[in-house]
Amino acid sequence: MTSTRGRVAALLGAVAVVAGTTLATPAVGFAATAGPARVGGITGQAPCPDAPEFSCGTLTVPFDHSGATPGTLDLEVAVTGNTTAPKGDLLFLTGGPGQPGVPAIKRMAGKLEPVLKDYRLVMYDQRGTGRGALQCPGLQEDMGSSDLALPRKQSIADCAAALGPNSRHYSTADTVADIDLLRRALGDRRLTLDGVSYGSFVAERYALAHPAHVARLVLDSVVPQQGFDPLDLAALPASARVLRAACQATGCTTDPAADLAATVRRYGNGAQILSALTGYEFIDPNYGGVPEILHEAAAGQPAKLQDFFDLVRRQVDAASAEELSQGLHSAALCADSRFPWGTTDTPVAGRAAALERTRQRLTAEQTWPYDPATATGLGSLLVCLDWPREQVPPAPSEHRKLPDVPVLLLGGDRDLSTPYEVLYQQAELAHDPQIVIVPGAAHSVQNRAANPAGRQAVYDFLLK
Repeated sequence: MTSTRGRVAALLGAVAVVAGTTLATPAVGFAATAGPARVGGITGQAPCPDAPEFSCGTLTVPFDHSGATPGTLDLEVAVTGNTTAPKGDLLFLTGGPGQPGVPAIKRMAGKLEPVLKDYRLVMYDQRGTGRGALQCPGLQEDMGSSDLALPRKQSIADCAAALGPNSRHYSTADTVADIDLLRRALGDRRLTLDGVSYGSFVAERYALAHPAHVARLVLDSVVPQQGFDPLDLAALPASARVLRAACQATGCTTDPAADLAATVRRYGNGAQILSALTGYEFIDPNYGGVPEILHEAAAGQPAKLQDFFDLVRRQVDAASAEELSQGLHSAALCADSRFPWGTTDTPVAGRAAALERTRQRLTAEQTWPYDPATATGLGSLLVCLDWPREQVPPAPSEHRKLPDVPVLLLGGDRDLSTPYEVLYQQAELAHDPQIVIVPGAAHSVQNRAANPAGRQAVYDFLLK
């Protein structure tokens, strides 16, 4: 959900975990307690160090909401100063999973300025992000802020060993429980939630778990409430639509979809291409130069394609754990997601065979202009393929609708991270959804789109 679904790449704590250690030994932000976890309001409020016009404080939450594992986590919270906002608190949820929220409050307050007389903006660092990010150095180097970059097996093993069995306490269900404690600490009966990419998924899951405590939902660059598809079967065919639209906008004279298909057939590098394309949309939603690069590669000249991969890795995907924690990213996705082999509670030994059976069943229609091997060779899927077996939280019923509150779904027609096809899937589970697709926009419409139509739609929706 980062470069795809959550970069998250879009827009940052809790526990610092360093390779070779586990949460059995408390680390920064983790306080072991002898009895039940003690939680309360937001403490230590003071001007934010990097943005003194806002107020920062700490929310203490249980490490394990069931109480079985003792300890607490300290999550950083930032708010704007409008304590008497007539429409209450607007909680903005960043992407990933793995991005913090507090460092982005100044930027997002600027983007949302027209509504901040009516709302108090609240942002927080999800557990395992920001200054206390979960640390997996090898995986961080391999993947950075990407969902799809290909990790080394040793990096996966090192990360899983570093996080240990307590990695299961970094699921979206844990984040949802944290948010409800945040709501209570803020003194709110209901929250308005604005989530981008993975943040949209968190907002949906919160609304399903606590329907009486939601006033409105803004879902930007939508991840559906059942979670991301580890095979990315929406983004694969969407690449043809997006590249052809961008080609038409820039006046290119080739068919980039056909050239993409020919390149994948020639080199078998579909996963690497999809990863690069979903990163490049943050540089140029018109994908300038890409049709020419693919045309040369299809003709047997891949040098510029390799340069393209290197450019995206340097300029987009490279990220520290404090910017987007791959440790948290992996722990959350492996706990949340449903895979061809089932869940992460499935024995590791049978997963590869189940994945291979899935590859054999996939059709060209499902994966073109890529191939079935692309769908089964994406980075986050490979991380979870080898992730240790663990108990996972239950998922909501597949057809359960969101609560009957106003819902705005916002997407860009150039978005490959969360293509608008999945936005329409989620819209079917809202009672009376408002849908806005912004021409020329890629991922994270409110934050990044040059076209102001998406932000204006958010203002109009929130001020109704």
